[in-house]
Amino acid sequence: MSVRLQYILIAGVAGLLFLPFLGHVHLFDWDEINFAECAREMIVSKDYMRMQIDYMPFYEKPPLFIWMQVLSMKTLGISDYAARLPDALTGIATLLSLYYVGKRVADRQTGLWWTILYAATWLPQLYFKSGIIDPVFNYFIFLAFFQVYLFRQGNRPILHAILAGLFLGLAVMTKGPVAIVVAGIALVVYLVLNRGFRGFQWWHFLVLAFVCLFVTSIWFGLEVYLHGWTFLREFISYQAGLFSQNIADHEEPWYYHPIVLLLGCFPISLLFFQSGKPFSAVPPASLDFRRWMQILFWVVLILFSIVKTKIVHYSSLCYYPLSFLAAWQVVRLIRQEYPIKRWVQICLLILGSILALLLIAFPIAGMNISRIVPYVQDRFAQGNMEAAVSWHWWECLIGLVYLAGIWIFVIGMRRSFRRSMIGLCVLQILVIQVTLLHFTPKIEAYSQRAAVDYFEGFANKDVYLQTLGYKSYAYLFYSRKTPSTNSNYYLTTKSQVGASAVTVSNEHWLLYGVLDKPAYFIGKVGDEDEWRVKPGIIETGRKNGFVFYKRIHPDIEVLDTLKSKPGSGF
Repeated sequence: MSVRLQYILIAGVAGLLFLPFLGHVHLFDWDEINFAECAREMIVSKDYMRMQIDYMPFYEKPPLFIWMQVLSMKTLGISDYAARLPDALTGIATLLSLYYVGKRVADRQTGLWWTILYAATWLPQLYFKSGIIDPVFNYFIFLAFFQVYLFRQGNRPILHAILAGLFLGLAVMTKGPVAIVVAGIALVVYLVLNRGFRGFQWWHFLVLAFVCLFVTSIWFGLEVYLHGWTFLREFISYQAGLFSQNIADHEEPWYYHPIVLLLGCFPISLLFFQSGKPFSAVPPASLDFRRWMQILFWVVLILFSIVKTKIVHYSSLCYYPLSFLAAWQVVRLIRQEYPIKRWVQICLLILGSILALLLIAFPIAGMNISRIVPYVQDRFAQGNMEAAVSWHWWECLIGLVYLAGIWIFVIGMRRSFRRSMIGLCVLQILVIQVTLLHFTPKIEAYSQRAAVDYFEGFANKDVYLQTLGYKSYAYLFYSRKTPSTNSNYYLTTKSQVGASAVTVSNEHWLLYGVLDKPAYFIGKVGDEDEWRVKPGIIETGRKNGFVFYKRIHPDIEVLDTLKSKPGSGF
């Protein structure tokens, strides 16, 4: 097979995995809808230099990923599919890059297995079907590390220094200075293990730093020139707060990310632990890249296990080194350099069986949800479980097929590792695809669909719409909210992180102030007593844990009466 055909085949398979059905479920609160709403408001306001939420400055992220979503929405229209398309395209680019890098640093077989394993892992597939920043951010960071590796191994170190700075700068423009923090710590660790700059020219890193600074300054500098230091000051305050504070109840135990990687990155999370005799026959260049991947893995894992705020995608950068190190072991097992360890096989069986049993349990729980509700203490969760979701016994077959396949292929690894590994990866890819396509809409029906349907009912209507008692971006995106012209609507308040000030919708004014148009609200079951006592607030309905309200204010009715009279001036 020609090299060109190999890449075409990988791109075609990746396209089939990531592009179809991107819009078959609504975007999920918070992150997916947060970024999509920033992109939508850029289009509506025609202000492409600043991120906005509810048409007020949003200081939490730089604009690169938002620009990608804007381009997608400009091409396909404002939709769930368009919001997720940049990550799907990143998924295609990622698999092509893994094959290329694997061939470059080792051999074709390593590149092929790296690509296959990455596609056959749960969380990477899920992330390439999402609309969050991390897949793009991780891709740029990975490319930067690869270019730094080529400083030592490539023939044109200056070019690789420039490219490393470019990719690192793009990573900063995607998510912020955490890119520099990760890269800087990893470089320090590498130089300690390498005993200094042996094999490098130290000034190449100065070139990298200069290019990175230049790339980031293009936007950050223009932002400071146009609007002053406000964004940069608030942005840095927010980023520092993520490391030092628990944001939005995301403070988890230190072992949170190891568990996420162990379960969500099956089977590579266990193949990672396979090892054998020393690598005497491996070229030093391959071992050097392996060292970079080991450093990247442990730096990311330890760093985000230390920080206060822990969210599942914070450790997603580990997917690149984890999958490479797993592919490294798979190739050596296929070449029969050593047998697979018995305890690794047993762990593959145990963890794979747990995941399969969870897939079997989903339909069973769904069909018996009325029996589960009495054991749930949270009233909002009870309301969520009232959603009309259809479940059938045949859906258990997905988990049963997965369970049988796990046992067949894992047990067969000692007889024919290559054949069994191919079977396991094909099984993984198919089951992940079916699970995401079939079960995700059902999960969304429980968690948020009632609220999204409510918001969509106000699309392009001239009303106020607000959540009560909980945070959401969904009401902005799905109601297609336009900028508010009444200055009373906005309120400047203290940020959740640090001492910075942010402007948000004025909930107090919407509940008590003199309004110029109707106001509608949504809250959660269990909080009704707090909102019912507000003057003029009436409940208009409830569904699946959400309660809907409308504010009746006499001034609105007077205005409506005046508007209906000729010559009234309205």
